[in-house]
Amino acid sequence: MIYEFRSRATGSIVMMGQVAEKMLGILGKPTGPQGIITVEQLPEAIARLRAAIADEQRAREAAREAAHASERAASALPTPAAGGEYDDEEAGPGTAISFEARAQPLIEMFDRARAGKRDVPWGV
Repeated sequence: MIYEFRSRATGSIVMMGQVAEKMLGILGKPTGPQGIITVEQLPEAIARLRAAIADEQRAREAAREAAHASERAASALPTPAAGGEYDDEEAGPGTAISFEARAQPLIEMFDRARAGKRDVPWGV
C-alpha cells in the first residue's frame, strides 16, 4: 500500500506502506486509508518525529559502541590460521535508509503546513 500526505502549503509526499504506518504510529494516528493531522496537532507531530529521530540516533550510537567493544574483545583473541573462515572485507557499512532520512521531509512538510495554517491529510 502507498500513502500520500498532502498539504496545500507544500504539495505531497508519497511513502510506502510500512514506512508511512511507522510514521503514523509515532504520531499516534490510526493507519487507516484516510486521515488528517490538523494544524493544532502539527506541533506535537513534529516533536514526536524529532524525538523518534533522537531515539534512533542514540540506538545507532549504542550499537556502534557495542560493535567497537566487540571488535576490541575479538582482537584480543588468537587469529585463525591461514585459510581460516574470516574475511575482513566481508563486513561493510549498512545500506539501510535511516529513519531520520525518511522522517525529515515529513517534518519539513509539517513545519510549512503549520506556518501556512494548513492541515495535512493522507490517503492511500
